[in-house]
Amino acid sequence: MLGSVILTYVILFFMDPENAKHAVFEGLQVLKMVLPIILVVFFLTGLVNITVDKEKISRHFGKESGMKGWFYAIVAGILSHGPTYVWYPFLQNLREHGAKDSLIFAFLYARAIKIPWIPLMISYFGWVFTLFFSLYIIIGALLQGMIVELIERKKEN
Repeated sequence: MLGSVILTYVILFFMDPENAKHAVFEGLQVLKMVLPIILVVFFLTGLVNITVDKEKISRHFGKESGMKGWFYAIVAGILSHGPTYVWYPFLQNLREHGAKDSLIFAFLYARAIKIPWIPLMISYFGWVFTLFFSLYIIIGALLQGMIVELIERKKEN
């Protein structure tokens, strides 16, 4: 992938050097914004590898986690920030340590609630709409996770 991107920039540089320079500059600006988030996620992934054992992950996010696992997944999804793709390595690490796919789905779906945007949403749509919209997202996260759990159970049987 990296090679194809570099090749594309080289080709663009020969076709239109000014726009190619602009594209490289814009790409570096995006990298500058995303890099701190990526570093935090890699730090968290490393921290999980070093400090958290498989039993703790299984207890909070594994097959025996119960309602507590659903609660943690939804709350963590709501509190998480940044682009979703930077969370993928961390979630893969949790999955490798025994986290259920259904809770990972619920986490990803619950990310649709963005705490910094809630005041703006209330100002545009009102608190009743914002409250119900957020509740529907939470319900959707739970339903998505439950559907994945049903699919996983059918695969096991």
